Amino acid sequence: MSMTSLPAACPTTSDRNRLRLLALPVTLALGSLAACGKQEEAGNKPAGKSAAVPPAQAYEKIAAQGKGFTVGAMMAANPAYVLFDPQCPHCGHLWQSSQALLPKVKFVWIPVSFLNGKSAPQGAAILGASNPAEFMTAHETSLLAGSGGAPLPSSVSPEAEAIIKANTELFNALSVESVPYVVAKNIQSGQVVTHAGAMDTAGLAALLGVN
Repeated sequence: MSMTSLPAACPTTSDRNRLRLLALPVTLALGSLAACGKQEEAGNKPAGKSAAVPPAQAYEKIAAQGKGFTVGAMMAANPAYVLFDPQCPHCGHLWQSSQALLPKVKFVWIPVSFLNGKSAPQGAAILGASNPAEFMTAHETSLLAGSGGAPLPSSVSPEAEAIIKANTELFNALSVESVPYVVAKNIQSGQVVTHAGAMDTAGLAALLGVN
């Protein structure tokens, strides 16, 4: 699979024109495309970054606390968890890459919110859709086309708002700096693996141990 690379993180407005000039096509094998990173508030930068939670502990925390929607092989014993921000285009690329693996892998997509004001309401709309998978596909298609994703809902229920908030707090507690963030048990080895950033289908299959 050949794709066009995206910036290493979601750009600020002032950086977009420069990043368009710098982006170059690349052919990917097992590596990541890119990720959307947290934007530190001006004047409020932490003195240092906390180490990410160990993979096995992260898996347990997400399994116990994360709330999202499930697609793929529903009978699979160990889901692959994906924390994503609805405004992250790299999450959209990972969504597309994962489609070919749905017959063999159960994915749980968990929306978080930290990129901009659209993240939380779009995440709530995805979770509240009658068919979240179809809604997600339409949303990511729109986002990757530069149209901003799904229209914002007129209102967000307190329950959905609480879910997005709790997912985001979980994401922060893991000390992860970017999305998409994949946490899964490799099907072949049984070991917990993690990956921050988008991947092509071959890279995702290798991470998950899918033949």
